[in-house]
Amino acid sequence: MKSISLCMIVRDEEDVIERCLKSVRDIADEIIIVDTGSKDNTKEIVSKFTNLVFDFKWVNDFSKARNYSFSKATKDYILWLDADDIILDEDYIKLKELKNNMDGNTDIYMLNYNYAQDEYGNPTIMQKRERIVKRQNNYKWVSPIHEVIVPTGKIEYSNITITHKKTEIKDINRNLKIFEQMINDGIEFDDRQEYCYAKELYYLKYYKKAKEVYEGFIKKYSDNYLNIIDYMNSAILELAECYKILEIPDEKRLELLFLMLKNVCPIPECCCKIGDIFLDRKQYKTAIFWYEMAKKVGVDFIGENMDYNEFTPNLCIGVCYYWLNDIKKAKEYNNLAGKIKPNDETYIQNKTIYESLD
Repeated sequence: MKSISLCMIVRDEEDVIERCLKSVRDIADEIIIVDTGSKDNTKEIVSKFTNLVFDFKWVNDFSKARNYSFSKATKDYILWLDADDIILDEDYIKLKELKNNMDGNTDIYMLNYNYAQDEYGNPTIMQKRERIVKRQNNYKWVSPIHEVIVPTGKIEYSNITITHKKTEIKDINRNLKIFEQMINDGIEFDDRQEYCYAKELYYLKYYKKAKEVYEGFIKKYSDNYLNIIDYMNSAILELAECYKILEIPDEKRLELLFLMLKNVCPIPECCCKIGDIFLDRKQYKTAIFWYEMAKKVGVDFIGENMDYNEFTPNLCIGVCYYWLNDIKKAKEYNNLAGKIKPNDETYIQNKTIYESLD
């Protein structure tokens, strides 16, 4: 059995840090906490779990802080977590089993990251992340913001999930400030950083500026689509939403969404967004085709917004059948959506309407 160092960077995490550390229990053979300037009781709380607490002056660079935390590790492998991450009981069992079976031949373990959940605990955003890495390989985090370890060596993909229980961000402009500092320092963005900069603008609702950056990103990297599929797919979907919000004609949005289909198999969200355009045009049968396609490609899909796998297409197919005066099918598909989210306001509202027509 190999040993594991847990490495974390924290700041003002008194509300969540104990929950995180308790969830790791005896998986971590050592716990390394790098504090970047807490003013609350974070240090006092973590001292109950470890005496390996180090101060690191915050320099607007997440990679530097994470690399410093990794430099303090002494065990065979390094597991990293954020303070608002937890390991649920069923995943704790699987992670414990993984640790017991480690033979040292794997360099990086890629685990699921359940980044967001609906009110029922169903994942709405799921990603694969480089979660456990071999210490002797001296892996380095790169990028001051939205930092990442570039996977190399023997990689093993696991169905173990780390769950992110997101808390309120104290400074919503924190990430954007780091990007702006990089721009001011003359740092040229790579493809990932350029995409993340656009997404940050989108997240903060600077839609016109986000549109400009997304369009530049897509134009610049379209010939490299297959090598950066995730970024290109997400950029197309988010730019499509910018077009909708900025009331840019549907033809432009449809042309953008079909760019994905020219390059790769469509993902559920793309199919649903195409369906939405035809629904707005009252071309209900065409809209149903695209929503059904979303369900077909969403069977085994893990991605940014998993509502589009089943819930959203079923809800929208129900609406289409309502307008086609097929109330029986409208109720059928709406009920399928309701099985996933029984308290959803739109589902309940549609259910009331459809049942009033019996």
